[in-house]
Amino acid sequence: MTSKPRNTLILMSDEHRRDAMGCAGHPIVQTPNLDRIAASGTRFTRAWTASPMCVPTRAALACGTYVHQNGFWDSANAYDGSIPSWMHHLRDAGVETTSIGKLHFKSARIDNGFEQEILPMHIVGEKGWLIGLLRENPPQFDGASELAKGVGGGDSSYTRYDRAITDAAVDWLSDPARHDRPFAGFISMVSPHYPLIAPEEFYRLYDPAEMPLPCGSIPDHAEIRALSGFFDYHSHFDDDSMRKAIAAYYGLVSFLDHCIGRIMAALDEAGLKDDTLIIYTSDHGELLGEHGMWTKQVMYEASAGIPMMITGPGIPGGKVTSSGAHFLDVASTAMTAGGCPQPDHWPGVDLAELANAPEDRSRTIFSEYHDGGSSTGNFMVAWDGWKLIWYVGREPQLFNLDDDPGERHDLAPTVADDPIAASALKEGKRRLDAICDVEEVSARAFADQRRMIEENGGEEACLNAFVFNATPTPVEQAELEKNQCSPPK
Repeated sequence: MTSKPRNTLILMSDEHRRDAMGCAGHPIVQTPNLDRIAASGTRFTRAWTASPMCVPTRAALACGTYVHQNGFWDSANAYDGSIPSWMHHLRDAGVETTSIGKLHFKSARIDNGFEQEILPMHIVGEKGWLIGLLRENPPQFDGASELAKGVGGGDSSYTRYDRAITDAAVDWLSDPARHDRPFAGFISMVSPHYPLIAPEEFYRLYDPAEMPLPCGSIPDHAEIRALSGFFDYHSHFDDDSMRKAIAAYYGLVSFLDHCIGRIMAALDEAGLKDDTLIIYTSDHGELLGEHGMWTKQVMYEASAGIPMMITGPGIPGGKVTSSGAHFLDVASTAMTAGGCPQPDHWPGVDLAELANAPEDRSRTIFSEYHDGGSSTGNFMVAWDGWKLIWYVGREPQLFNLDDDPGERHDLAPTVADDPIAASALKEGKRRLDAICDVEEVSARAFADQRRMIEENGGEEACLNAFVFNATPTPVEQAELEKNQCSPPK
């Protein structure tokens, strides 16, 4: 490191797949502002989420720990302030902590560690997505059909929310008070999360007729079939609606990029850019029809892979590295930049140090999923060019990402005849076992979820709770509460 940043600014999106950026070599998507961030700093080509679902991975980020370490398993069990967050640590050290936009924690009524939460989005009614708890007796998820409806150009509550978040971020950065003491700002937008409706000026950048259709069908694997059966988005699409949906997703990425450009301009105009460490990432990716599925929830690259880049004082410019990065590294980086030592049990590393280090792909990157649609614990480890996906009680999946980046060829069934694959599977399981006991973790998740089901009135009550595909914006939640349509608090 050549100098130390005074401030940290974390820019986060929702559902942005790792490859959907110009700087990542995408042949269609236009992201000039993200490209400039990448050109001025370091981009990590191999970064993964803590869990391919919004609520548990955001709780993991707050806590700085893996999902099985903190116990915030799913979309009905959001971060509740009970474990000190990186925001608490920095605030206690005198750093200003402010969030603007989506948090997906339990409530703004509790102390999440931010001095102020501007336009926060939290889970519905402090209860969240109760239907996802019913993993042992999964119902039909009727909300799945919504994704394919109304895709295309236009305005949505989410794009209006993102414009409001951007305006608030510009105002916050422009306030002279930002020069009074160091700050850690967390600006979190929802694009390109569905509904796949992009503002017209960004939708027009992409002609649906020219959008290539996604490759692959739903893999013949018991757990993937369980997940795709619950999140039955794919059956509601035809070729025409798929092309419109893909064009709208790319339009939302470009809209997001436009919002980030406004925020970066405000940072520069306020005279803060040279003193600020800037991180861009997303909570998870988006399948976008790959493997015959939409949204996330699985450990394939399009879902579990995330964009990750860092720029600012002491960060190498124009660097692209394949060193493994993790979503939790964001918490560790904020702590280091703020002068706070991270707790010993945190698995993250400082992205600034990682950016300055020689390229090393040997680090084990870990992810897990215990949320709706899954019939068992889902775990992933990635290292070097390999990825092992482990399902408790079911067959694993093994991919050589160097040779098969699209994950079309599962090598796990070949281990009896392929010594290289057999060695990789053995090594992957060794790395996984070094992190956790998967059977114990999966059993603990189910036990906690059974307890939550009872606390919320039993399976019937969870089944009949307010069902939604995407969390309502703060304005929509307020209207729901006004009309007494949300679950009781």
